[in-house]
Amino acid sequence: MKFIKYIFAAFIIVAIASCKPKTKSMQVPVVGFVDAFEDATIAQARTGFTDALKKNGFSEEKKSVQIEYSNAQGDIPTLTQIVNHFVSDNVDLLATCTTLSTVTALQKTKTIPVFAMVSPTPERMKVLDAKGNGPANLFGALEDLNYIDTSFTIIPRLLKPKGAKLVIGMIYNQSEPQSADALDRIKSLAARLNVEVIALPLNTSADAQLVTQSLLGKNIDAFFANPDNTVFASFETILKNCNQKNVPIFTSEAGLVKRGAVAAFGADIYQWGYQAGEQAAKYLKTHKTDGIKPEMVKVRKRVYNPEAAKKYNIIVPENFEPVK
Repeated sequence: MKFIKYIFAAFIIVAIASCKPKTKSMQVPVVGFVDAFEDATIAQARTGFTDALKKNGFSEEKKSVQIEYSNAQGDIPTLTQIVNHFVSDNVDLLATCTTLSTVTALQKTKTIPVFAMVSPTPERMKVLDAKGNGPANLFGALEDLNYIDTSFTIIPRLLKPKGAKLVIGMIYNQSEPQSADALDRIKSLAARLNVEVIALPLNTSADAQLVTQSLLGKNIDAFFANPDNTVFASFETILKNCNQKNVPIFTSEAGLVKRGAVAAFGADIYQWGYQAGEQAAKYLKTHKTDGIKPEMVKVRKRVYNPEAAKKYNIIVPENFEPVK
C-alpha cells in the first residue's frame, strides 16, 4: 500500500512538472492552486475562485491567466511537493483550499502572496510570529469560531428534548487546529445548554466506519459534523451509519446539508472561494497588495435538507432555506 502511495505521489509531481508555468515567455500570470484533498463540497470553492477571476478578466479560455491545479489527495508529502514545485517556479500567486494547503504554503514562502479559502484565522492555524502577527503574504477569506455558537445551539431547539439531557456525538481530528478548537468551543456551549458531548478522535478517513460505529454505540441523540477536513472526506460513511441508527446529523457547513445533514448555519463554500478569487483578481491587476488584507468569510446561510428533516420529523424554522 505504501508503494502504491509513493507511485501516486510521484505521478502527481511528474504531472505538475510537465505543465511548467509560462509566465516569462507569454507574460500571462500564473496561479498555483493547491487542494489538500478530493471532496465534492470543498470543490465548490475552486469553482467560485475561478469564476471570480473570470468576472474580473482573468480567464483561461481567453488566455489571460494560467491556472495550474494540483490536488494532494490527502497525502501530506505530496502536498509539500506540490507547494515546493509552485514556489520554485515562482508563480504569481498561490490559491490554497483548506487549512493544510494554506499552512504548507505559508511555511514554504514568505514572498509569494497566498490567497486562502476554507481556512481559519492565523491564530487558529498557529502561524503567528513571535510578536503575534500573521504572515505578511496571507490574504483571502478566513473564518473564526463565532458561527459555531449558532450552528450548535440550533440542535436542542430543533430536537426539543423533554427533560432528559441531550447527547450529541462528534468526531474530531487531533492534528487539525480548527477541529480541536471547535471541540473546545462546543464543549463550553454544551455545558450552558444542558447538553452532553461525546467526542472521539478520527485521524484518517480510513477509520471513519469504525469510529462512527463506536460513537453510535454510545446512544447519542444527534451527530454534529464540525469543521474538519477528515469529516468532510468521510461524510458519506458517517451519513450512512447515522441513517442506519436513525441519528440525525447537524453541521456548521452548508455544503454538508446538501449531502444529507439536516440543517446548518454555515458558510457557502462557493461564495467563500469567490471572495478569495476577487482578492486574487485585484492583486493580478496591479501585482501590488496595497489595500488587500485577509477578510472574514462574508456569506453564511441557514439551510436545511427537506428529505433529512422529513425522515427525522424535524420542523425547521422559517428563516432556514432548503438546499438546492
